[in-house]
Amino acid sequence: MIFAATTTTVAMTGGFPTQANAAPTNIGEVTDKVFVDVSGLSVSASAETGQTQRIVLGLFGTDAPSCVQKLKLLHQSGSFSSSSSGLPAPCKPLKGDFLIQREQLEANKVYRSCTESLAKGVTYDYAQIWRIVKDERIDFGSVSGKFIAREFPTWGEKAATISADDYITTSSATSYLVAVRKGSDSGFGYTLFPSSTAVKNKDFLENYIVVGKVVEGEDIVAAINNVSVVSSAKNLNYMAIVGGGGTKNNAPDRSCRYGGPMYCNENKPLTKLTMFRTGIL
Repeated sequence: MIFAATTTTVAMTGGFPTQANAAPTNIGEVTDKVFVDVSGLSVSASAETGQTQRIVLGLFGTDAPSCVQKLKLLHQSGSFSSSSSGLPAPCKPLKGDFLIQREQLEANKVYRSCTESLAKGVTYDYAQIWRIVKDERIDFGSVSGKFIAREFPTWGEKAATISADDYITTSSATSYLVAVRKGSDSGFGYTLFPSSTAVKNKDFLENYIVVGKVVEGEDIVAAINNVSVVSSAKNLNYMAIVGGGGTKNNAPDRSCRYGGPMYCNENKPLTKLTMFRTGIL
């Protein structure tokens, strides 16, 4: 593994020179590129017939090799046809304690479908952009269908030497940083954070690993940022419930889709934004 170079500053303590490590300077090198074709921004009858718009992400494979490898596998759906492509992930254990028989039968069906499709890893086939907090974050990668029964990956690096804050202060100019939440409570997705507000975003600075930046399609991301969202519960503190120390996880919740108590609280886009096609460049 190649570690980022650091710069050193000299200070005087008690009349003697001392060295203090500054933030790394050789960070943010783009080693890989993936793309996402987003449908839903233009009015159409369906994703298949509607116009898609492409976003290209530059990934920092030297800085975050483990996370970048996972993201590349998840984006394989658009560039690989093999049934063995995608990110390997086992099925979640089958729950057998439902009190209502109908719910147990549904759980059995989902589990059976999951085990039958294990040869194919998880990809972003028809995944959704599921949360938009204007000028703060855009969450990509709410997987659907048979993938919802898979175990979440653990996002992390064995030798984490670069903080999220380092990318704001020393990396090359970019409007949006790509990051994944540390641990396994964020599902298969990733988040785009605007560089202009990330420096004040405590959740981003403390809980996320920067894995890349938007290199093409910043205008598309800006359009997504301005999509209207469900707002009747804007007075609630979603970070206290969904993430940032709350009791709920940071992945999209079923109630967000089906109108439960957190439906309005997740800033769900009123327009269905689909990751219609993804791939590796």
